[in-house]
Parts: sequence; C-alpha cells; structure tokens
Amino acid sequence: MSFFKKLKDRMFKSASKIDEGLDAIIEEGAATPAADLAEAQAPAPIRDKNPDPIATSVEEPEPEPEPEVAPAPEPDAEMPPEPQPQPEPEPEPVTEAVPQPAPALATKPEPQPEPKPEAKPEPAPQVAQAPEPATAKPGLIGRLLGRSAEPRRALDDEMLESLEELLIASDMGVDTALRVTANMAEGRYGKMMSSRDIKEVLAAEITRVMEPVARPLPIYPKKPQVVLVVGVNGSGKTTTIGKLASQFKAAGKSVVIAAGDTFRAAAVEQLQIWGERAGVPVLTAPEGSDPAALAYDAMIRAEADGADLLMIDTAGRLQNRADLMEELAKIVRVIRKRDPDAPHNTLLVLDATTGQNALSQVEIFSKIADVSGLVMTKLDGTAKGGVLVALADKFGLPIHAIGVGEQIDDLQPFDPEDFAKALVGIE
Repeated sequence: MSFFKKLKDRMFKSASKIDEGLDAIIEEGAATPAADLAEAQAPAPIRDKNPDPIATSVEEPEPEPEPEVAPAPEPDAEMPPEPQPQPEPEPEPVTEAVPQPAPALATKPEPQPEPKPEAKPEPAPQVAQAPEPATAKPGLIGRLLGRSAEPRRALDDEMLESLEELLIASDMGVDTALRVTANMAEGRYGKMMSSRDIKEVLAAEITRVMEPVARPLPIYPKKPQVVLVVGVNGSGKTTTIGKLASQFKAAGKSVVIAAGDTFRAAAVEQLQIWGERAGVPVLTAPEGSDPAALAYDAMIRAEADGADLLMIDTAGRLQNRADLMEELAKIVRVIRKRDPDAPHNTLLVLDATTGQNALSQVEIFSKIADVSGLVMTKLDGTAKGGVLVALADKFGLPIHAIGVGEQIDDLQPFDPEDFAKALVGIE
C-alpha cells in the first residue's frame, strides 16, 4: 500500500490530466439544472399533501370563528344562567360604564375557551409542524439535491466521443481508447453518470485490460539464468538492473552483473555503485570493448560461481539505428553459442515520457532480441502513463515492474488495479 500511495502521489501528471479531463466532460454536458427542477417539483406536491392533513387537523380550531357567529346566539341562551348569578350588578357603576362593552366582551369572552385562541397558537404548531416537513425535506429532497449537486451527464455518443479524445491525448492510443470506451458504454448507455462514476468505470476497464499482463519476472531452475536488458538511450536500463539485482540479492539469490554498456563510462560506474551497495559482483571490460565478448565471458564467470542470475546491461540504442540494432543481435547470437536457450529473459526498459513512441520500440526490439517482458520507468514525470495500457492491449507482453523514482523501493512489481486507480486519480 505504501508503494500505491507513492504511485498515486507521483503520477499526478497523468492522474490530473485524466481527472481534470473527466470533470470537464461531465460539467460540459451536466444535466443538473433540469434534474434539480424535476426533483424540486416532485417533492413540492409531497409538501402540499403533508400540510393538508396537518391543516385539516388544525383547521378544526379554525371553524371556531364560525362558533363565534353560530354559537354566539347559543351563549345568549346559555348566558342567562350566567347573568342570573350576577352578583356583579353590585359593581354596576362600573358595569354601567362598561355594560355595553361587557356584553360584547361577554359574547367574545363567552368562548373564554378563548384559551382556544390560545389554540390558535396551535397554528403556531402549524408553523412548527410545517417546518417538520422542512426537516423531512432535507432528508428526502436534500439527498436528491445532494446527489444532483454532483454534476451528472448522460453517457451518450457525444460524451463517449469526448472520452475517446481524452484517452487518446493521454497516449492510450486510438484503438485502445475506442475499445475501452465501447466497453464502458456496454450496459450503461444513456445512464446519468457523475465524474466519480466515470472514473470508477474507467479504472475497472483499465484493470481488466492489464490484468493478463501483470506477471513478475519468472525465475527458472537453470543456472545461471541469463537476463538481457535492452532499451533506448536514457530509458533507465542501468538503474533498473541495479535495483533488480539488489532486490534479488535481498531475496536470497546470488547475482552477477555484466556492464555491457562499454561505450559509456558513467553506466559502468553506476552499476559498480549498485554492486557495492548490494554485495553483487560487477564484471567490466575496457571502454570501447566488444559487448558481445563481455557477455560471453560473463556467462563463463557466472557458471563458475554457481550464480542464480546473470544480468547483462547493454548500451542504449535508438530503434531506428540499424547498425546498433545489429550489434544487439550479435550479443544474442554470441550468448546462444554458450547456451542455446539464453537469454532466458529479455527485458525491454521503457521510458514513460516517450508516449506512443514506446509502441514502435517494443515492435522493433521484439524482432531483434525476442523481448519477453517490459519494465516501465519514470511514470512520475509524465502525463502519458496511458501508453502502458496501449502496450498491454496491443502486444500482451508481461509487465514485470514499474518505477516512479530513483530509490530502490521505487521499482515494484506491477499491480494493475493500483495502477488503474492512480492513473485516473481516484482513491
């Protein structure tokens, strides 16, 4: 999980490009205003119906104004008994001043159930109970509006076209982008999708494409197992060999490294540093020597030492340089003179920043050196991480490891689900 966190944090360029692109696609055709109106109109009748029963239950006190008219005569009949015990005539001086208002007050106080006007505070409950639907409203409508607050858009042809363009811009390639979006639409066409929904579906599709190729470097009982490492200039071959050798050594394997890049002194020095760090011997040759001869001598030395693994570095070469590719073919021929099955693994190290150019590299190096697996480096420095999906979809070659930095633990076995989540920018 720690590597996944690092992968997610460091693949910010790829993730942010796809993440922001998906958000923009959803917002561009979002249907939230119409959804909000529809949802606001749907709960509105619910609000009308709820107050009705409350109003009818509370309107019972409201007929009391009718009792003010109809029961008024009744109290006149009823009131005689009350005026009969009118000991109040004694204060008639006051009642004489107020006798006429007194009956008026008497009629209105008659419903001194005008504590029932206090029941008109019950309309206050009417206000208090009306808010209760308001509290229910956030529960019912609020959830709907909460969902609609997140922009949603129908997965239609226009949206699929925008998705295709985004994936192609992320170097996933035209064919792969079309295939992925077609699979995304299957069973979901016409449905309202949020940005989060789209990211989850896209991550699932990428995982499905890459699961068949996520395989670790196989270890064979043959000793020494020869691992030839190839790639273009600056792809990270030397660093990858040093990291792999150190990890195999830590796993209990005996490893020998052959510094086959005899044209670049810095590569030899770099391997020697890794060798000292991991306690692995590094075989070198004078600068400008024949790398094929060094590879042959390294096989003899590894056999004599009983080493489990012999890792052979090679000079970086562009796939369009016929002379350099022929030199690589010569190294393979010479190795096979010593062991017809060698090299047992041919690793092509790819720089993620090269984007779609990686496709032609795989194609040409596979013809010359029979590439058996891939290692992708520098995923932390590019927005073109989608090319790994295109490689998996087109060639189906095993992806053994990916790298997101310079430290030894920055090169790890490839996990398709973690990669897909990091690529689209979801947790």
